[in-house]
Amino acid sequence: MRDYYELLGVQRTCDDAGLKAAFRKLAMEHHPDRNGGSAEATARFKEINEAYSVLSDANKRAAYDRFGHAGLNGQGPGPSGGFNDVNDIFNDVFGDVFGDMFGRGQRSQGPARGQDLRYDLEISLEQAYAGAEVKIKVPAAMACDACDGSGAKPGTSPTTCVACAGAGRVRRSQGFFQVETTCPRCGGAGRVVLDPCKSCAGQGQVRRERVLEVRIPAGVDDGSRIRLSGEGDTGARGGPRGDLYIFLSVKPHELFERDGLDLLCSVPVAMTTAALGGDIEAPCLLGGENCDGQCKIKVKIPEGAQPGQTVRLRGKGMPSLRTRQRGDLVVQLDIETPTRLTPKQKALMREFAELCGDQQNPRSATFFRKAKQFWTDVTGVEGRA
Repeated sequence: MRDYYELLGVQRTCDDAGLKAAFRKLAMEHHPDRNGGSAEATARFKEINEAYSVLSDANKRAAYDRFGHAGLNGQGPGPSGGFNDVNDIFNDVFGDVFGDMFGRGQRSQGPARGQDLRYDLEISLEQAYAGAEVKIKVPAAMACDACDGSGAKPGTSPTTCVACAGAGRVRRSQGFFQVETTCPRCGGAGRVVLDPCKSCAGQGQVRRERVLEVRIPAGVDDGSRIRLSGEGDTGARGGPRGDLYIFLSVKPHELFERDGLDLLCSVPVAMTTAALGGDIEAPCLLGGENCDGQCKIKVKIPEGAQPGQTVRLRGKGMPSLRTRQRGDLVVQLDIETPTRLTPKQKALMREFAELCGDQQNPRSATFFRKAKQFWTDVTGVEGRA
């Protein structure tokens, strides 16, 4: 009789994982169904199973290591080992590959959880800022009211499946093994509907629209997700409902642009106000401490403000979804040049320009000084403009 370790092609120090891997490889190679039912393959397959049945058992392996085949004292399967021994070993090793084909799965399909649903909801920036209560209409699978979800005609009930006797699974022989699969008649439910409900065509569920009220928390942003537990599809065979996931997107705003928790807003400022300084009104979202109820807030413009300059109003931006922190309102100054001047206004502007000279326009003076040097370097003629 051949040595069991030699049969499996492993060392005597091989651990359980290595033993199982070796058995799996050889069993696949010598499986009778993969070798046309060859008698040689069948005999080889039985030898491999015999070796694995001994070496995979800690007590039997210890006895075998000490006394060899004589140490088993009839404990090994030997030639008398029946079909069930072989099938049980094969199930243990290949169950993770073939799932419940070999009888390791559940015996019948009981209550099943309903499907999760997704709903895309677009909200305004104002709603994202302050939070809101929004009503949505969601189509979902609901238990049929007529049959109370059973699928059977009112007054009747589903009957036990005769094909599987209510087990939800059937066994059949396939070559060297018995294969257990889901019952094709009842689909694993263990029961069949002989007289189906007309309202749901025997499905036990109908799809209809539901109206739900969703609370939008303040501070949400694009991609924020809200989970409503138990608001998804109804579960099959009395199973629990799935969940509803609401994915939020925020509509672009006409005045504001969001940057994290900050709100950016470009505000036109008269040239005279920019030069002299003063106060202007900028738009804001509801809830700001200095908001007058008309979504406006005062902004102090510093004297000599330049185009593109920003004024940051601390704590007047978006609220944080998970903390008490608030972003800022960043006002970008858009300095306006007056148009359609009257002759008198033009004359005053010319007089003003003459009075100012270069001293009131330091940036211009610096720029043109650099430009003059650039032209000199390029042309080689000093002072040429």
